[in-house]
Amino acid sequence: MSDPDISDPHEVLRIAVPPGQKKIRIDIYLTHHVENATRNKVQHAIASGNVLVNGKRVKSSYTVAPSDDIEVKLPRPPRTEARPENIPIRIVYEDDQLLVVDKPAGMVTHPAYGNYTGTLVNALLFHTSNLSGVNNEMRPGIVHRLDKDTSGLLVIAKTDRAHSFLAKQFAKRTIEREYWAIVWGRFKQRNGIIETNLGRSKKDRRKVAVTAVGKAASTEYWVIEEFDFLTLVRLKLHTGRTHQIRVHLAHIGHPVFGDPTYGGRNHEWGGLERKKNQNAANLLDLMKRQALHAKTIGFVHPGTMTPMSFDSELPTDFALLLDALKN
Repeated sequence: MSDPDISDPHEVLRIAVPPGQKKIRIDIYLTHHVENATRNKVQHAIASGNVLVNGKRVKSSYTVAPSDDIEVKLPRPPRTEARPENIPIRIVYEDDQLLVVDKPAGMVTHPAYGNYTGTLVNALLFHTSNLSGVNNEMRPGIVHRLDKDTSGLLVIAKTDRAHSFLAKQFAKRTIEREYWAIVWGRFKQRNGIIETNLGRSKKDRRKVAVTAVGKAASTEYWVIEEFDFLTLVRLKLHTGRTHQIRVHLAHIGHPVFGDPTYGGRNHEWGGLERKKNQNAANLLDLMKRQALHAKTIGFVHPGTMTPMSFDSELPTDFALLLDALKN
């Protein structure tokens, strides 16, 4: 196989339409299957001849058929470097090897398509010029990440050696990570392990789904406290897949409260009676995002070789939601 032509301003995405696909316009289909795509951008790509179906150009009104082979040429994002920005961040711990940061909800971990500014990396670059260069120039120091609307603890590497040492702990699953979440419903068992394969959703590439073939994922949970129709749980990651906790909890019928992507913002969840529907709607007004917080992180320090553990307080919105449930 020859190397890709880096002078080509486009990258090629190929999509095989699965058997049994229902009738749908191709512009709508691609909007749901291409990350960061809008219908307007898709229509422009089709009109420009950058979308081929079975090797032929089509119109936006073309109806996708089962087993179609779709080729989409996407413009490559311009190469850029993350820039320092004076954004306040809460540093829990820092030395010459690493930092532990308490990321607020609403902050993207590192720059990427559509989010080149205002990220944790931009804030870190303003705070220090010493960050590992193991990843590309858009992710200096980033050993792992949290979803934009998940709050909590992240460990950041300052040196390449520290980065490699910490990354090996993640790979060997010796990093201790615990999350707290408020989820819909009550559990039949107060403790359990959710084990599935996870992969990109065939219906929507922006989502992760439980799949027959994918990456193995394991999440353990413990019930902390039960309320009327919500439950506070503690979760431990045995693997670290994208959206793992959110997908796993939704899969077993307990989506994270407030999660707009995986069914957590429906105030009529589970057929609640009318009065409880209103209570749920009021609580969703308090929690504008998924009620998920990375509360604890533990690892072996790359320099001293001693175990370290950090615990963070619940953020204001999470704490207010808990108070409302208890009162």
